[in-house]
Amino acid sequence: MHSNHNSHFNLAAAAHAAMLEHGFQPDFPPGTDTELSAIEAQPTPTAADGVADLRHLLWSSIDNDTSKDLDQIEWAEQLPDGRIRVLVGVADVDARIQKGSLIDTHAQSETTSVYTGVAVFPMLPTVLSEGITSLNENEDRVAVVIEFAVDADGAASEGKAYRAMVRNRAQLAYPSIGDWLEGKAEAPQKVGANADLAAQIKLQDAAAQRMEGCRFQHGALDLETIETRPVLMQDQIVGVAPIHKNRATMLIEEFMVAANGVVARTFEQAGLASIRRVVRTPKRWERIVELAAAKGTTLPADPDSKALNEFLLEQKRKDPDHFPDLSLTVIKLMGPGEYVLVKPNQPSPGHFGLAVQDYTHSTAPNRRFPDVVTQRLLKAWLSKQSSPYSEDLLNAVAQRCTEREDAARKVEREMHKRIAAVVLHPHIGQTYAAIVTGVNHYGTFVRTLDPHVEGMLVHGGKGLDVGDRVTVKLVATDPERGFIDFAA
Repeated sequence: MHSNHNSHFNLAAAAHAAMLEHGFQPDFPPGTDTELSAIEAQPTPTAADGVADLRHLLWSSIDNDTSKDLDQIEWAEQLPDGRIRVLVGVADVDARIQKGSLIDTHAQSETTSVYTGVAVFPMLPTVLSEGITSLNENEDRVAVVIEFAVDADGAASEGKAYRAMVRNRAQLAYPSIGDWLEGKAEAPQKVGANADLAAQIKLQDAAAQRMEGCRFQHGALDLETIETRPVLMQDQIVGVAPIHKNRATMLIEEFMVAANGVVARTFEQAGLASIRRVVRTPKRWERIVELAAAKGTTLPADPDSKALNEFLLEQKRKDPDHFPDLSLTVIKLMGPGEYVLVKPNQPSPGHFGLAVQDYTHSTAPNRRFPDVVTQRLLKAWLSKQSSPYSEDLLNAVAQRCTEREDAARKVEREMHKRIAAVVLHPHIGQTYAAIVTGVNHYGTFVRTLDPHVEGMLVHGGKGLDVGDRVTVKLVATDPERGFIDFAA
């Protein structure tokens, strides 16, 4: 959907206000520039004792088209015994940011970068996150490398971590790599012009395909929610488009799950306290059982991720249009992820949705503070130094990260609604095909199919129920409150 018109609502100002309203400090504190100047003046790290030199490997990154804060790069090799060895290089953010510095203290308070669709509010100054500590193409960088081997059944073993100098040889993007891997398009220019790079990405994809099959066998949940991104034309938002997952996004997801598992098990084996990322066994499992029963499926009385995923796969096959709504319902009933302190010899609650027991966040230190903490813990252990964080401080950081992540989700959700209201404003009076997504005492809610936006039926919703298809007419939008009103 395109329009040369737009309302005069200031989305950027609304995003900044939403950040403040939810307790963020979107502007960096005084003194930040002084610290940045000192960091920029530091000599560029080089290969030294304890730091391997892996710049000769054909590393590449795959991320969003618009990503500038590159956290990880990948490389793989075929082993003689049929296994595939995978290396994930993670930006060594800690090498540049001193614990307790002004920039670090600000990051510990914010805990996450927030992506509103109209503006990014970075946890770290962009001079760092998009420059000095980003694994940018053709730049030498110091990294923490996480290594594992993938067997024919998709199981990862022989995990280890160490520091190394690396060089990203090709910055690639999810849409073009995904289309190529799925046979929908020719290889993107960088890949098409380099047979070795093409073979490298194909090998990484082969490893990821094995790993995905293995995790689904163990009960990882195949969930699918609809996420959208703004469509820009001459710096104006003219539409919203769905974000599609593909083979490239799956490749990176599998490698990140495995790398995070390696780090978590390293801490466990070393007897170190750490922060884990968990999704607990659903407390509202009985409601999930009821949901499945209403669709003709009997789930076990006790939580069982494998049985739940079999139900989800069946529903996805039978009713793909409504599967995103079912996925969202299951996600809400499972409850949000959280960060928790796990002490030595204490079992982790695990991650129910990923079907993994050992999981932390370690692969995105430019945009998440838990990953910076994990990196510091890992580097201290590698250099045989004591932990830089006490258990009490780790617990406090974990709680703060959970709370701020929830606030970030609220900011992003509010802004997505405002963006949709601005996009639809010039189209009042048009009709759209829609699906009823909710009916409660507040009213009847629908999601239009193109574009994917949520709104409320303010007229004509009587007798409709969740899942009904309906043609709706857009009657009003309110960008300030993020409201979109339809009539049936």
